[in-house]
Amino acid sequence: MKKIALIFLLLLAWAPHIRAQESFYQSQTIRMVVGFSAGGFYDRWARLVARHLGKHIPGNPDIIVQNMPGAGSVIAANYVYGVAKPDGLTLGMPSASVYMDQLVGRKEVKFDVRKFNWIGTQDKRYQVVYMRADAPYKSIEDVIKPKEPPKCGETGTASQGYQTLRIIEEALGAKFQSVLGYPGGAEVDVAVERGEVICRSLSIDPFFGREPFGSWRKKGFVRLLIQTGSKRDPRAPDVPTLYELMDKYKTPEASRRVVEVLLGVGEFGSPLFTSPGTPADRVRVLRQAHAKAMKDPDLVADAKKGKMDMAPSTGEELESLTQKIMAQPSDVIEQAKKILGQ
Repeated sequence: MKKIALIFLLLLAWAPHIRAQESFYQSQTIRMVVGFSAGGFYDRWARLVARHLGKHIPGNPDIIVQNMPGAGSVIAANYVYGVAKPDGLTLGMPSASVYMDQLVGRKEVKFDVRKFNWIGTQDKRYQVVYMRADAPYKSIEDVIKPKEPPKCGETGTASQGYQTLRIIEEALGAKFQSVLGYPGGAEVDVAVERGEVICRSLSIDPFFGREPFGSWRKKGFVRLLIQTGSKRDPRAPDVPTLYELMDKYKTPEASRRVVEVLLGVGEFGSPLFTSPGTPADRVRVLRQAHAKAMKDPDLVADAKKGKMDMAPSTGEELESLTQKIMAQPSDVIEQAKKILGQ
């Protein structure tokens, strides 16, 4: 009886809070600002979450997606951080690697990721490197001290793919030649088909979730050389992880620490945050709604239908990860800048 009475009292105490949030979000519209153009995996995740998140927020607000591409999502992050009103009605979905822009001191950054009110993420953003099967590089060992580095296509130095190749170089002594300037990943894939370049680093989910990769795999057109997750993905059980290879090649501890900091990007996936200064109770409501949405059978079914693998983390988990990554000594930060070409 005492336990029942305690629960009843807690519900009574919590009821005004629930009513207040329901009153605030009733008839409101939440904007979800995505740092990339329509059609990509960030945009697809944003639209998927937007369809289901509102029903888990008291008051059931509408949620719309606004694309704000530019500078590898820094423009969108700057906007949500410092321009949007901190009222819990604007969410941002920046690049998983947005913290790197701050870590290495890029001048465009007007935000501090340590002050983001993280809401959660739906997935993890681990990388793979694919290679044309007719290229002479049959495994990652062939890219370590090669006679001629393989040419990989990338959009630019801020892309996660470019950064992943630099991380692999630091960890293993491998060498890639990056050909920059492609407008997007789709254009890189066309360049691979034409033979302009022979490799690319990208997120593992698109590789197993969309064309042309399904057709390529059936034809044996490409092979995977390496993956950056801490464990082998079930879809690529024969592909070694970077962690395994660092053990094999006895990567020095100093380099390994830098690599692990930079690989933290994979844990962020497609993260959502809201502005600093947002009332704590609204942040709490949004985090709770996101956590509930990640277990929503309809959202899970839509993700499965779209071949979008879920691996969610809470806002609290992202907050803890951010604080850990950003609390690095100067030598680690300087080496990270060197790796990323800063």
